[in-house]
Amino acid sequence: MIQDHVLFIDGEAIILDKPAGLPVDPPRDGSISLENHLGQLTFGFRRWPTAVHRLDRDTSGCLLLARNPKAHARFQQAFEAGSVTKRYIAVIDGVPDADSGLIDLPLIKVSSAERGWRMTGDRDGRAGGKAARTRWRVLARGEGRAFVAFYPETGRTHQIRVHAAEGLGIPITGDPVYGAAHGRPLMLHAAQLTVPRAGKPDVHAEAPTPARFKAMGFGGGAADD
Repeated sequence: MIQDHVLFIDGEAIILDKPAGLPVDPPRDGSISLENHLGQLTFGFRRWPTAVHRLDRDTSGCLLLARNPKAHARFQQAFEAGSVTKRYIAVIDGVPDADSGLIDLPLIKVSSAERGWRMTGDRDGRAGGKAARTRWRVLARGEGRAFVAFYPETGRTHQIRVHAAEGLGIPITGDPVYGAAHGRPLMLHAAQLTVPRAGKPDVHAEAPTPARFKAMGFGGGAADD
């Protein structure tokens, strides 16, 4: 039941631990998406909640839903102002030389008939890429891979996936677009989300580390920080 994935709820917001494999928006093929579950997330309200931001289909973890239009507008403003704190965890297909750092790499959308669309870095800024910054820190190392926390300061499409592959030079394990799937699921999880509110407690939640991380020997809970 999707209700079992609720991490936070009050009169304005719901934070959902979105399962990997569930798209936020309805896919073109008509398969199941979050929209098919929104009627189960009203919790006494007549209005269905709406997603404030997006997570990729195969990324699990904290997803913010607004329970009314005014709250939706305020939460969107918080995202646009950069006041939302986000922490992701990932397993990457290699070990960085440093323990931490900042990736400052603008991103731009490209497309081709052969590969479809994807994001890529615009290193010299001449292609009109949008600013994108991600802080990162290695949490653990093992068997030629690293368990990494990512702290995005901007919210571009596929930002962490491209910053890992092109900024660190090491793609996220299981990423079929920017790396190689090797039969594994995408090892990216939105572990924590905090949205400040004027005059009210923060909207905050931490999503437990998924079983797919533990199966690879990384992560023991939501507080892998």
